[in-house]
Amino acid sequence: MGAHAHDHLASVPVQRLGVVFPDRSVPVRAQRACVEQLATWGYTDLWAGESDGVDAFTPLALAAGWGTPLRLGTAVVSAFLHPPALLAMTAASLAEAATGGVVLGLGASSPVIVERWNGVPFTDPVGRVRETASFVRAVLAGERRRGFALARPPRPVPPVYLAALRPGMLRLAREVAEGVILTCVGVEDLAAIGPHLAPGREVVAWITVCPSDDHAHVRSVARRRLAGYLAAPAYAAQQRWLGRGDVLEGVWDAWRSGAGVDAAASAIPDHVIDALVVHGSADECRAHLDRFVAAGVTTPLVEVLPGVMDVGEAWRRLAPNA
Repeated sequence: MGAHAHDHLASVPVQRLGVVFPDRSVPVRAQRACVEQLATWGYTDLWAGESDGVDAFTPLALAAGWGTPLRLGTAVVSAFLHPPALLAMTAASLAEAATGGVVLGLGASSPVIVERWNGVPFTDPVGRVRETASFVRAVLAGERRRGFALARPPRPVPPVYLAALRPGMLRLAREVAEGVILTCVGVEDLAAIGPHLAPGREVVAWITVCPSDDHAHVRSVARRRLAGYLAAPAYAAQQRWLGRGDVLEGVWDAWRSGAGVDAAASAIPDHVIDALVVHGSADECRAHLDRFVAAGVTTPLVEVLPGVMDVGEAWRRLAPNA
């Protein structure tokens, strides 16, 4: 990543570069050797999410046990699925194990994951995230809330960041979090998002990347994957807010009509794929990531597009020290 890309961002944190971990195609325990190379390659961060694979905390705890110097983060865990006191204990435990620091990325998740899969009512997501973030931040800092206090609050205190798709959650992140986590956005979208961000705070962006010159194959794989994401109401609303409502109406029509994933995928235009998935040669991908930084992202998180190439090899190709 070029140093010139963030010269005008003097008021925000030092630029970082992370990877999304683990590679879903192999067991977590098999990824130690690759994780141990990441710092040498120039990465600063290792972040994990959770939906239908591994949970977020177990892989990060393993990485901490392997001695990684990288900062560890969750992108993200659900405020509905992790009770606040337990969440604070888990974050504190990870902070004690990690040597490079910890960030607790928190979000609402979705009705499918929360309610259908886990049987937890998905009601008032903004309120739930607000309450959980406020509780966890206070407890991690050593305060007592609702009669609960950590026996050994972590030092330094892990910051809490919020995942945000639209203005409501972006405003909440300004109020109750130290940073924000973005996803499913392109470089041009930062112009609309920027005014909602708090100056001087970290902006993390989960970015799907594939360093491959086989553009047709990358678009084909990405198109089917994005079709599922864009079908979710929260992401559909986000894309409408970002101005893609007209060009994606065919995608939503396909889902509403029951035409299936193939029809929905085929309705996604190439230019939307190219905005939301970074691909091309490694140099082209790094230049594209630099544009995210120039637009205000302080920590790009590289998620290697699943199903196209070896994840470890992609990390190596995209590395600042490649």
